[in-house]
Amino acid sequence: MLSAAPLVPATLPLPDLYARVSRHIPSQEWPIFAQDIEAILSLKRERNAVILAHNYQTPEIFHTVADIVGDSLALAREAVATDADIIVLAGVHFMAETAKLLNPDKTVLIPDADAGCSLAESITAEDVRRLRARYPGVPVVTYVNTSTAVKAESDICCTSGNAKKVIESLGVNRVIMLPDEFLAQNTAAQVPGIEIITWAGHCEVHERFSAEDIREVRESYPGVAVLVHPEAPPEVVAEADFAGSTADMANFVGDKRPARVALVTECSMSDNVAVQYPEVEFVRPCNLCPHMKRITLPKIRRALERREHEVTIDPAVAERARAAVERMLAVR
Repeated sequence: MLSAAPLVPATLPLPDLYARVSRHIPSQEWPIFAQDIEAILSLKRERNAVILAHNYQTPEIFHTVADIVGDSLALAREAVATDADIIVLAGVHFMAETAKLLNPDKTVLIPDADAGCSLAESITAEDVRRLRARYPGVPVVTYVNTSTAVKAESDICCTSGNAKKVIESLGVNRVIMLPDEFLAQNTAAQVPGIEIITWAGHCEVHERFSAEDIREVRESYPGVAVLVHPEAPPEVVAEADFAGSTADMANFVGDKRPARVALVTECSMSDNVAVQYPEVEFVRPCNLCPHMKRITLPKIRRALERREHEVTIDPAVAERARAAVERMLAVR
C-alpha cells in the first residue's frame, strides 16, 4: 500500500494543482513549474486555446494544464468537438496533424516540431502505393501513428483501441494493416478468418519489451497484474494478463483496482494513472519515449505566446487523409 500523499505547504503557489503531482515533483521545485503553469492558464483564457495531452505526457502537463487527455482515439474524437480557436497538441507530430485534419479552420500548434514517431517514420506514401500495386483491391487500414501523406493513401485509419472493430467493419477476408507489425499481428489473433498483411514498422518504446521481462516482473512482484500495449511483440502480449490501448489500461485499473499492477508501456503512463489510484501499487517496467519527452511546460508556454510551430497541411492531401480518419471515427 502506498503512503498517503504529502500535505501541501500553504505557502506554495497553486496548491490545488500541486496536490495532483506532489508524488512526482519535490515541493522545492514546484515554484519553477508554477510560473509556467500560471502563464499557460492565463494564455489559454486570453486566446481561447485548449490543450490536448496524450497519456504519455509527464504529470506536470497531464494533470495541471491539459484540458483533454487520453489515447490517440480519444484525442481524435475530442478534437472534433472543441470550440477553441487554438489547439495545442501535447504529444507527437502525427497527433497534431490529425487534430488539424479534423479542424482545418482552427490553429493547431505543436510545442516542439521535432516531436516525431518511429512508426510514422517507418513508412512513406510511396510504400503504400507499392503495396496497393502488389495487392490490388485489398483495403489498406492505417494506424493513426502515421503521416498525413500515408493516411491519404489509405482506405481507413485505426488506433490500438479500435483496430479490431475497424477491420471487422470492412466485411472482407483480407486487409493490409500498416505500419506497426506487432499491432497487426496481435490484432490478427482477434479476427480469425481475416488475413492481415503487415509492414515491418515498430514502436521504439514497445518493441524493446520481451517475454522474459514479464516473467521477471512476475517473479519479483508476486500477484502483480501485468498490462501491456498491443504495439508490443506477440510473445509479450501472450505473457500478460491484459493487452489494450492506454485508455483500456487506465480503465482496467479503475474497474479492477488490483493491489499491484505493472503497465508495460511508456513511463509517464504509470505516473499519470497512479495519481488517480493512490491505493494501487504501480510496478514500473517502462521505457521512455524520447519524442513525447520533447514536450515541456516552457515549450507549451512559448507556443501559446508566439503561436509557434503551427501545423499546416497541403489541402489536396488533407482532403483524402481526412476521409480515412473520418471513416475510422464513424466506426463504433
